[in-house]
Amino acid sequence: MASITMDNLHKVYTGGVRAVTGINLDIADGEMIVLVGPSGCGKSTLLRMVAGLETISEGTLHIGERVVNNLEPADRDIAMVFQNYALYPHMTVFNNLAYGLKNRGFSKAEIDRRVRDAAEMLEIGAFLDRKPRQLSGGQRQRVAMGRALVREPAAFLFDEPLSNLDAKLRVQMRVEIRQLQKRLATTSLYVTHDQLEALTMADRLVVLNGGQIEQVGTPMDVYSRPATTFVAGFIGSPAMNMLPADYLRSTQASDNLAHLPQAADLIGIRPEDLALETPGDGDLSLTGKLLLLEPAGAESHLHLKFDGLHENMIIRLPHVPSVIEGQALSFTVRRDNLHPFDGATGKRVS
Repeated sequence: MASITMDNLHKVYTGGVRAVTGINLDIADGEMIVLVGPSGCGKSTLLRMVAGLETISEGTLHIGERVVNNLEPADRDIAMVFQNYALYPHMTVFNNLAYGLKNRGFSKAEIDRRVRDAAEMLEIGAFLDRKPRQLSGGQRQRVAMGRALVREPAAFLFDEPLSNLDAKLRVQMRVEIRQLQKRLATTSLYVTHDQLEALTMADRLVVLNGGQIEQVGTPMDVYSRPATTFVAGFIGSPAMNMLPADYLRSTQASDNLAHLPQAADLIGIRPEDLALETPGDGDLSLTGKLLLLEPAGAESHLHLKFDGLHENMIIRLPHVPSVIEGQALSFTVRRDNLHPFDGATGKRVS
């Protein structure tokens, strides 16, 4: 096992296209870091730079005590799990798991021990004589994980490993990956565009945008205190509502907003922080017309139009209320649940 240290990493492609710019990140030994962001934000490029599959244009990468910038992937003591499994179709599961160990000259007895240990841990022992085409998507993903596991690497790298699975299987597999990582305490770097996957799996989240880090923190820190409007809009579903501060100042008692910094000209409110209830002392009250009610099983999403606002607002309730579209509804939000931002820079100002 080993730590991973990224010191001012850059990736510039031919023509001056910058995919990654100035990444500084310390990943502790045994930590699970999840890189999350929209398509094109640089998360897969950064992972491939750590793996040695992309050259580093500038900066220094340490894995453990070694600078690995110029080391081949096979010499970095890492194992990677790919989105498309990357299994050899003509080989049995056993031989897929054993292939890398054979190339590295391990003894037959050691290969057999490692393969069977991994198969038992991943519950694929019954499939060792099968070919990949005889397996389900979830079983193939377990084999791909097993191939990384048998190497007993210093670090695991996961490149959107669950994106080809259906929703139910993704939930099951993310639990299994997280349990396995905790049991082995192996340093892990995991890439996903799925924010729920990121929130549930990470020790710390790294939110990327345009090749740069927007915020690093525990999942709950990032969710409850987003550092920028980008993070506020990307992490959370539905996304955080954004209102001009002047709109609130014109509709609320001044005491309710006295705690907000004067520099805040944009206010964020999480959809679940708005409630259909009578406001208490110091709470804000907002009234809007219901445009659409979306029942979503154990919760519901309400789309509302507020007078004087161009953007509609979304409210998430833990039940399905008895309301009708076109009805005027009043919502309450505690002033502690207001998120102040500088609209020009997009940065949080408190």
